[in-house]
Amino acid sequence: MLIKKPSDIPSSEITPKESYLTRRKFITGAAAAGAALAGGFYLREHVGATPSVHADGAKLSGIVKSPLSTSETPTSLKDITNYNNYYEFSTDKYEPNGLSKNFRTRPWTVAIDGMVKKPKKLDIDAIMKLAPLEERIYRHRCVEGWSMVIPWVGFPLSALIKAADPLPSAKFVAFQTVMAPDQMPNQKRDVLEWPYVEGLRLDEAMHPLAIMAVGLYDEVLPNVDGAPLRLVVPWKYGFKGIKAIVKISFTDSVPPTTWNRMASDEYGFYSNVNPQKDHPRWSQASERRIGEFRKRPTLMFNGYADQVASLYSGMDLQKNY
Repeated sequence: MLIKKPSDIPSSEITPKESYLTRRKFITGAAAAGAALAGGFYLREHVGATPSVHADGAKLSGIVKSPLSTSETPTSLKDITNYNNYYEFSTDKYEPNGLSKNFRTRPWTVAIDGMVKKPKKLDIDAIMKLAPLEERIYRHRCVEGWSMVIPWVGFPLSALIKAADPLPSAKFVAFQTVMAPDQMPNQKRDVLEWPYVEGLRLDEAMHPLAIMAVGLYDEVLPNVDGAPLRLVVPWKYGFKGIKAIVKISFTDSVPPTTWNRMASDEYGFYSNVNPQKDHPRWSQASERRIGEFRKRPTLMFNGYADQVASLYSGMDLQKNY
């Protein structure tokens, strides 16, 4: 089943976390009705959905602010945790929050194997100690045309790669999501080919902007956003950000990726944000930031061209999309 362009976009205001936490009823009653009348969009709250704050409410300590962050205002925690693509739970944007409420993220181990000198299996708590945790406020661009600004907490993917010590012949990194059909209802259905898999070229994975996220704002990563460990590569479309990772493998050949297997003419291996390369069924020239009514131009490499364009020097980005 292919991703469809969303028919409605939430119109909740972009609000700092501290303001949201003092207003649990962020959009209710007349406010929601007024927003709907003003722009025809609204944020739906499904019955049984979890609160926007992670159920554990676990704080992450020792977080440093990264100079690599954008200065743009972060999207509200409510929107980030209520409007998601997480097909293991549902193809609906709003249902994953409630359906992931009881997803178990402890105990959790990640296997690291393939073309490495130091294959290992690490507990998530050990992984979180590989490098200091940083707040990285990144733009997030979905292939469907919506976008957010998300204050991730994580560490450089390069720290994990260095711990594995890849062989010189390793050229790619492959990632795999957990297979847990007892907790992820759509894994019992042929929505996609399970488990979800993704991959990066090794030089992309080593880039300072590529991170492994373990938190959101200053708390443990919510289940709905990929807990306990997800990939974040801000210059690529959001579906590259594989969630609930349990395996990382190093290889000398291009690894399979879920959406490329499903529709290679629509979803390439690289999946870099590119306003000049349209999806076969819609334009990628503009986007709608969650919390806004207007559309804005899509930026090349999602606004990170100065940092990452050299990775693709000499490549035809119409063919290598």
